[in-house]
Amino acid sequence: MTKTVGGIIIGWNHGAERQYGYTAEEIIGHSISILCPPDQYQEYLRMMERVRNREVVPPFDTVRRKKDGSLINVSVDITPIEARDGEVVGATKTSRDISRIKKLEAQFIEAQKMEVIGHLASGVAHDFNNILAVILGYSELLGFALAAESPLHKYAEEIRRASERAVGLTRQLLVFSRKETVRPVVLDLNEVMKDLEKMLRRLVDENIEITIVPGEQLGHIQADPGHIGQVVMNLVVNARDAMPDGGKIDIATRNVALDEAYACTHRGVMPGSYVMLCISDSGSGMTDDVKAHLFEAFFTTKPKGKGTGLGLVTCQAVVQQSGGHIAVCSEMGKGTTFQIYFPRVEQALDIGLAAMPTGALPRGTETLLVVEDEPGLRHLAAGVLEAQGYTVLRAPNGQEGLHVARQHQGSPICLVVTDVIMPRMGGRVMAEWLKAAYPQIKILFTSGYTDDSIARHGVLEQGVAFLPKPYTATALVRKVREVLDDKMEEATA
Repeated sequence: MTKTVGGIIIGWNHGAERQYGYTAEEIIGHSISILCPPDQYQEYLRMMERVRNREVVPPFDTVRRKKDGSLINVSVDITPIEARDGEVVGATKTSRDISRIKKLEAQFIEAQKMEVIGHLASGVAHDFNNILAVILGYSELLGFALAAESPLHKYAEEIRRASERAVGLTRQLLVFSRKETVRPVVLDLNEVMKDLEKMLRRLVDENIEITIVPGEQLGHIQADPGHIGQVVMNLVVNARDAMPDGGKIDIATRNVALDEAYACTHRGVMPGSYVMLCISDSGSGMTDDVKAHLFEAFFTTKPKGKGTGLGLVTCQAVVQQSGGHIAVCSEMGKGTTFQIYFPRVEQALDIGLAAMPTGALPRGTETLLVVEDEPGLRHLAAGVLEAQGYTVLRAPNGQEGLHVARQHQGSPICLVVTDVIMPRMGGRVMAEWLKAAYPQIKILFTSGYTDDSIARHGVLEQGVAFLPKPYTATALVRKVREVLDDKMEEATA
């Protein structure tokens, strides 16, 4: 491209035509400022001043506007053209489209940011989840001990609810940073939505109508039902917040097939059979700029203190971890639709997905070993299990756990409840030593985040008994009984 010292274009080649969309006939004779977005115009004037001062402008990165109005990132260098008498009469300008490079740089920065957050989350989660488990456990026990009509019972319930909100925030950090342990099962999405329906209706105000339309003969998917529930609740809460004056949320499921054409226009999508979960609202909708940043960590349009910016990035992480894909369609004033695609699987439904049993907590007389480096949680877990009739041994780490097991002379230890991450010796190494010495012993791992010793890429290994932290006293007691009963069934099989 060639221009006069006043910025009038007098030369235009085929490369410039491909890059900007203008033909030579359309642009020659016009000011080069036609290619400058308004916020770049002052930069253009400064560059022209340098040209008039006979400066060769070295390559610099900027933004230019194409004929269709779209913006591209370019690398530009400018060289003055001097007449024989030394007067500057024009300049040659070379620009190279670097939009793809800038996009890759942005993706790399985002990946680095997620990695940093992942390290932060995993480092904090272990200690934080231990603390939350203690708060949850004792607030639950306090609630059991107090009469329902007691004012103190209400205080204990408020402590528990605040703790559960903190648990949710920690879990969002772990999910989006891929540090949350995933327990995928083959499930029916219609059944998941049926279980969630009552909770979803409690999340919204009375002026918002929720309609759930289950698809017929819906295929099976493989995912963590708890994570699916979190995705649905996050999207419903966002829809609610987009409709302060009321509106409608439609939730539907159905079988779909994504073809090659769709896969080519959606990065990371493979053609094939999917089960789609569609969540639509009649809310305010989103601008194109908001949609462009929708799945960035900590991006939020909500007022300060009303949103963490982790909800949608958590949804995306959950869906991708299940091999799926999430798409969004939204226009200002016309609402928003999220379409979530999970790969369809042919396996039969997994059994044992029933809701947590209610009623009296199960009891037992077996001897257990609780290995936990957090003193408060160790005392809580042991105390809760002792109250249910078990004989409980205690140890602060894997090394001490081995010592306690070897020195024990009473009835055989049936089950070891152990944290995974501990100083001196972790739970998995200790468990391997114990299983070698006592083949009948059962191991129940607990942890606040994924560790490669029990999970690969965040997915729990087959046959591993696991209780995620922070757990409640009720969850601990029921899980211990479940694992012990499984052992008894195996022994009599």
